[in-house]
Amino acid sequence: MNPFLEPTRRQFLGHVSSGLFGVGLTDLLGTSALGSTGRSILGAHFPPKAKRVLQIFCPGAASHVDLWEHKPMLEEMHGKPLPGEEDFVSFQGKNGPLMKSPWEFSPAGESGKMWSSMLPHMAAHADDIAFFHGMHSKTNTHGPGCVFVNTGHATEGFPSQGAWISYALGSLTDNLPTYVAIPDIRGEPPNGKANWSNGFLPARHQAIMMAAHQPIRNLETPKGIGPNGEKGTRDLVEFLNQRHAAARPAETDLQARIESYELAAKMQMSAPEVSDFASEPQHIHKLYGTDSSNELTAAYAQNCLLSRRLLERGVRYVNLYCASRASGVDGLLNWDAHKTLKADYERHCPVFDQPTAALLTDLKQRGLMEDTLVLWTTEFGRMPTRQVGTAGRDHNPDGFTTWMMGAGVKGGVSYGATDEFGRRAEQNPTTVWDFYSTVLHLLGLDYEKLSFYHNGIDQRLTDVHGGVVKQVLA
Repeated sequence: MNPFLEPTRRQFLGHVSSGLFGVGLTDLLGTSALGSTGRSILGAHFPPKAKRVLQIFCPGAASHVDLWEHKPMLEEMHGKPLPGEEDFVSFQGKNGPLMKSPWEFSPAGESGKMWSSMLPHMAAHADDIAFFHGMHSKTNTHGPGCVFVNTGHATEGFPSQGAWISYALGSLTDNLPTYVAIPDIRGEPPNGKANWSNGFLPARHQAIMMAAHQPIRNLETPKGIGPNGEKGTRDLVEFLNQRHAAARPAETDLQARIESYELAAKMQMSAPEVSDFASEPQHIHKLYGTDSSNELTAAYAQNCLLSRRLLERGVRYVNLYCASRASGVDGLLNWDAHKTLKADYERHCPVFDQPTAALLTDLKQRGLMEDTLVLWTTEFGRMPTRQVGTAGRDHNPDGFTTWMMGAGVKGGVSYGATDEFGRRAEQNPTTVWDFYSTVLHLLGLDYEKLSFYHNGIDQRLTDVHGGVVKQVLA
């Protein structure tokens, strides 16, 4: 495996929640508003199909016409102008002629879904996936685009989908966070923590960041502090917390910070075990590719394995990122292939393919897929044309693909489609609000009833929009 730096106990607790004194605090999940094990905050509106969510996000706008949506007309009209949009100017400028995908597509699974040769491992799951091919966005810029897909709003300050689900359903475990975000080794996605923010919801619903390349270690009680000293500190802080809460019955940011540290105290025992991969058999490491000679593949594979370990231990929502900011890092671009699509994707697709497919396989083999909903998302698509003077594709918010699989999802289906070139959503155009209305439905939540009163309005994840896409439900 790749060696990564190990943070100290103090650094880890600071990552969980910074700026407040007090580490060894009192019981949180059993006595606070978060609820004890399995107990929700609001509760489901009807029996759910899924009880946990894994969301895989590929920032940089992964190309639907090169990965998920086969377009024979691109091959037939390669090198010719896009009819009706010969002079179209997109995000970075004027577009050139149509450009076919550099890779072959072939049928996968019993469903015969046309599949890119760049994702051979993922092809094994073709019959389990429900594709949303008619997605479209309100923005063509990465930062607002990522936030829009994650929160239903193109501006910062709104709760992420994971925060909404944390607020609605609460925790499944006493000793780990309800909501975890796992950023890529290369950094955070565009607009950073706004993608997993609690927004105007209580602060405890923001995701806690964890990653395999920032393993949790050295959390033992510091030398020189015995059991009595530890207990005395806890008792004192509990007394102070109780006085604080009694004087301020309404929740405050400080109270939420206290709760974060209480959770951190509980995680001292549980979190190190989660990130200790030594207990995993060698065939699991081989399945994921955690020992790959490619540092990016190994790091993402370890994050995938961490995701499974978190889910099976009761984390309600895991937000896993593959790639980071839109700009290149050390010459290693992500999905944002403006200039050299073929070289970029041939470098990046293998990083994504094997570990992601392994994670899905592992969830199935362990029976976790029966009540886990898996989402794959990106902020928008890419143009079917090449940018003038390049061999890459510009941003395309008018048509792209997302997908879901797992609990309650009908596999091997495709809902919606872009036009024959992949330029615009044409058949059953679908919004982010429709997508998340469907997610909430699978979790037993009515998207019109899940709300939070803020600034004089009953705010919703789906704003004033949305509709459950019943065609993808099992």
